[in-house]
Amino acid sequence: MDTQKTPTENKTLHNSLTPKQIVAELDKYIIGQAEAKRSVAIALRNRARRQMLDEDIRDEVAPKNIIMIGSTGVGKTEIARRLARLVDAPFIKVEASKYTEVGYVGRDVESMIRDLTELAVNMVKAEQTESVKERALEQVEERLLDYIYPPPTSLKKSREDESGDEEEFAEREDLEGESQEIPELSAGMIEIADEPVEPESVRKQREERYLRTREKFRKQLRDGKLEDKPVEISVKNRSAPLIEIFSPGGIEEMDINFKDVFGGLMPKQTKTRRLTVSEARQILMQEEAEKLIDMDTVVGEAVSRVEDTGLVFLDEIDKIAGRESKSGPDVSREGVQRDILPIIEGCTVATKYGMVRTDHILFIAAGAFHMSKPADLIPELQGRFPIRVELKSLGEGDFKRILTEPKNALVKQYIAMMETEELNISIREDAIDEISALAYRVNEAVEDIGARRLHTIMEKLFEEISFEAPDLEDKVIVVDAEYVNGQLSDIVKDEDLSRYVL
Repeated sequence: MDTQKTPTENKTLHNSLTPKQIVAELDKYIIGQAEAKRSVAIALRNRARRQMLDEDIRDEVAPKNIIMIGSTGVGKTEIARRLARLVDAPFIKVEASKYTEVGYVGRDVESMIRDLTELAVNMVKAEQTESVKERALEQVEERLLDYIYPPPTSLKKSREDESGDEEEFAEREDLEGESQEIPELSAGMIEIADEPVEPESVRKQREERYLRTREKFRKQLRDGKLEDKPVEISVKNRSAPLIEIFSPGGIEEMDINFKDVFGGLMPKQTKTRRLTVSEARQILMQEEAEKLIDMDTVVGEAVSRVEDTGLVFLDEIDKIAGRESKSGPDVSREGVQRDILPIIEGCTVATKYGMVRTDHILFIAAGAFHMSKPADLIPELQGRFPIRVELKSLGEGDFKRILTEPKNALVKQYIAMMETEELNISIREDAIDEISALAYRVNEAVEDIGARRLHTIMEKLFEEISFEAPDLEDKVIVVDAEYVNGQLSDIVKDEDLSRYVL
């Protein structure tokens, strides 16, 4: 068996992040939950390892799907979202509770794969657009110059005549030997010969003068001096006719892009818009980039990414955990589980971009499991999530770290927001301790909503500053423990904390 790898395959593992690097990147945004980070880091690395295997064994390696168990606000969704950004993989977050069993009103489970494929196509298309940006900008510049300083009619006509010489010659060859058409052709040629013809020297002078002026406008355009100049441009009319088709599974079940089909049957329509040069450049850039992009290549690459590196985060899976009720199947629970099972096991889903296999898409499920437990899921579904990670509730120390340590921590966000009003906010260490302690107390007394409690407390703390910010004369504000207690005293004193912090 040949185990030699191609350069592309060798680069796959070399360029991918190691598990330690993945955890280190996640630590920049998420506090704690080391066990969950390790699990997702290993799962991500295993995908790169699978790409290094020979084809005969590569398809046999199934992804190790993960169930995250923990109360709301402990970081389940954030871990999945940051993970997808790290590897630039197609990622979609869906709520399990919005799907219903086949035959009932609601979204079918296959729509998550269609949405994921659509996201992947847009992702690859954006990358391709960036790669052809330079060539597209050149074409946009020429079109803008045509709108700013249109070529004279005589010059435009001469260009069209030159480009049509070969077609005219071919038409004349086709007409040779047809004696009945010779008199009519001769009469036409005499009429053309009788028209006044502009001397070649005059035409060349006119063209040179036009080109010199065009180059002056080109320089001004590149220097940004014409950005606010209004121009009238002709753009494609992107609005498609509204066509409603009723089918048992809905239009998304049908593997046809009706917009493209009917768009090809109808004549291309253009409309004139009056815009500034800067606005026109963006629209023309889209048109020119689309001309340079091969959509077949884009779709092929997108489908490949979905099948090999796609990531689906299935949230609120505990809401569909449960057995059949005595009166019959529960539409929102076991029926949905049965429909989700083939997607996770591996099947082929029809999309408007073709058939997409789900065998190697990584599924990360999450749920609080307050009213149920993972064992309440049907056994087949449990078996498709071999890795289970329990995320721990956040303590007072975790709240303090969340406020200060992440790259875009809450404290940094509020300071930056107030700087836009020219306010200099200084948040002392004792204030952070007081906020952390208060958040922990409220979570214990009312409902544990994790780090989201910090958002409510911080918003309450900065409510007066945010409201008065534009009119404050004193632009320096110090937030210490005394200030925190003064602003949040009602919460501290009142036993019914839920009245003040939702």
